[in-house]
Amino acid sequence: MNEKSKTSGFHMFRYKSVRVNVIYCIISVLIAIVFLFPIYWLISMSFKTDMESFGKLVTYYPHQFTFDPWLQNLQDKDFLASLKNSACIAVCAMCISLVFGVPAAYGMGRYKVPGQKGFLLTFLVTQMLPASLMLTPMYLIFNKIGLLGTYIGPALAIASGTVPFIIVTLRPYFKSIPASLDDAARIDGCGVYKSFFKIMLPAIKTGVITVVVISFLNGWNDLAYSMTFNVKPEMRPLTANIYKFQSKYGTKWNCIMAYGAILVLPVVIIFVFLQKYIVGGLTAGAVKE
Repeated sequence: MNEKSKTSGFHMFRYKSVRVNVIYCIISVLIAIVFLFPIYWLISMSFKTDMESFGKLVTYYPHQFTFDPWLQNLQDKDFLASLKNSACIAVCAMCISLVFGVPAAYGMGRYKVPGQKGFLLTFLVTQMLPASLMLTPMYLIFNKIGLLGTYIGPALAIASGTVPFIIVTLRPYFKSIPASLDDAARIDGCGVYKSFFKIMLPAIKTGVITVVVISFLNGWNDLAYSMTFNVKPEMRPLTANIYKFQSKYGTKWNCIMAYGAILVLPVVIIFVFLQKYIVGGLTAGAVKE
């Protein structure tokens, strides 16, 4: 009788566990639907005709499928120029951020730096400053040194906010590497620079991939700095030229949605293929030291 009660109790516990897991799965699917619906609506709207997008009845999928909004964007010379500008600004911002951020994180993670806590607090505070607060002083500085109307101007401004993020993110990675690895590298004849590139960076590959992706996306998604420092219209990125589909005759919503889908596409592709590195990289430094 005792064995039967244990068996029935085990089955009851297993049944409750399965039921709880099913409820969690249903809740997760509902949350995913809520968050992914804007992406679906963006893509669905981009394949609708002008008549359907302006219709009184809301359609949740294109009844008359068309590629015209996409072709209209891809064949536009201004769009291709903006695409090139976005790519150049994003790559420049990423390179500048990595060149300054990664070595600084290495130095603060591997060596005893006087006033290290103060530096970290300063880095955290700089990340909280809004872009609008930095526009005027940066504009005056860039104007004097001739960086207005170039890719370097907005890239430097974007990097000024990304470098603190890289330092705060990668510092725990470098700090977690055993000191014996440094000693082994010295014995094998590696100098500081060779040890940094050949041993340290491969050891924190997950963190490096994370900061590379985030620094690129910061440049790709930027609007405020690129609009302010690129005074020439032909130098502006994708995020600044979406307004051209709005005119006194109305707004071409299907073209705007196709434009937005093209703008979002690199972000989606990056997160789909590198999500395990990004999630692992952002959570690696979450443990209190």
